[in-house]
Formats: sequence, C-alpha cells, structure tokens
Amino acid sequence: MIIPIASDHAGYEAKENVKKVIEELGYMPVDYGTHSPDSVDYPEFAVQVAKRVDSAENEFGILICGSGQGMCMTANKFPNVRAALVYTPDVAKLAKEHNNANIICLPGRLINKEEIRNILEAWFAAKFEGGRHKRRIDKIQTLTEK
Repeated sequence: MIIPIASDHAGYEAKENVKKVIEELGYMPVDYGTHSPDSVDYPEFAVQVAKRVDSAENEFGILICGSGQGMCMTANKFPNVRAALVYTPDVAKLAKEHNNANIICLPGRLINKEEIRNILEAWFAAKFEGGRHKRRIDKIQTLTEK
C-alpha cells in the first residue's frame, strides 16, 4: 500500500524517520515534500497528501509539522478527509477505531523516533469499529456535503 506523506520544515526530520518506519512495516511511502529543513508554508504540502486521500487515490496519508495542528486544519478542509492530530499510540488507535481517521498529523517537534514507531504501529494495526462510530462519521460527512 502506498502512503503519501508530507511535512513542513519543522516536521522534516520526523518525516524522514516516519518514511523508514513505514517501509519497515511493509508500506511504500511517497514523499510530497518538503525535502529540506528550509522554511516553507505547511498548507502547500498538506494539500498534496489531502487531495490524494480525498479523491481515494490513496486510502491513508501522514502529515507532519511542528505541532501537527496546521497540517491537520488544512487537511480537514477536504470533504472526504478525517485527519487526526496524533501524539501517542493510544490516540492513534482511537483515531482509527472510533473516527476512522484516514490521515494522521504528527507533531514533529514533540515526538521522538521511538514514539513515531509506536504511533504508526498502533494506527496501522487498528481497525475502524463501525457501529455507533459509523453513525457519527456519517453525520460528519453530511456536514461536508452541505
């Protein structure tokens, strides 16, 4: 499975670590930038991943900036994106199980290599539970259709 990934300058180092972990977990990361720690504007990179998930070209994506917030806010402008700010394995697991998050946004300045691995393992292993959670996801979808 291809996993589109992007970061801004503050998430660049973490993105490089995420790519390694994704490969070790058996997925193929496709890097949409940035490709250096030089200052950039995060929305330009968030859009690259969000539009691919929104169109169903890719099932999942990963975005990284300093806090994770800016990338998350940008990605959630797309109607079929459910981006979640994730900073622990438990949050990653719940984001998938309860919210069917199809993009996770990581705070590159706040997590280390080990935490990145644990978060990604938890998110990829989790499955959407459906049921009452699907009803709520469907309500979110109707809001974006208006």
